[in-house]
Amino acid sequence: MGQIKGDRTVEIEAPIERCYEIAADVENATEWQGSLKDVEVLERDGERRPVLVETESDAKVKTVRAVLRFSYDPPTGIRWVQEKGDTKSLVGSWAFEDLGSGRTRAVYSLEADPGRMLGLLLRGPAETKVRDFLLGNAAEGLKQKAEA
Repeated sequence: MGQIKGDRTVEIEAPIERCYEIAADVENATEWQGSLKDVEVLERDGERRPVLVETESDAKVKTVRAVLRFSYDPPTGIRWVQEKGDTKSLVGSWAFEDLGSGRTRAVYSLEADPGRMLGLLLRGPAETKVRDFLLGNAAEGLKQKAEA
């Protein structure tokens, strides 16, 4: 089993600053990101943003733990990379584009190498379900939260 990767794009009826603010509030992402079960901030930057975070996610076939390092580019992007965890590698990002009239395009991207052990659980249809679950929950969750 190779990489699991993909992205989801949603158009949100909310300004780019609001979308960015919600996504950058990593500590409270469990409220709207369905696959994310727990977040613990281990380190913050000079602006008090979480930069090193331990997460627990529901990957459908297994609960997956990861320590992620975040970087911020307000208001257009957020990126994270796994420093250690249950998967061999994990990289993700949010990219935001101002569409004008208080609307935003948000793109959630994820690329993971599940490694040998987790990869054995993710064969065939399970891989597609996990990819769709991880990508769809984040993008749709952000849209619902920002438009509320």
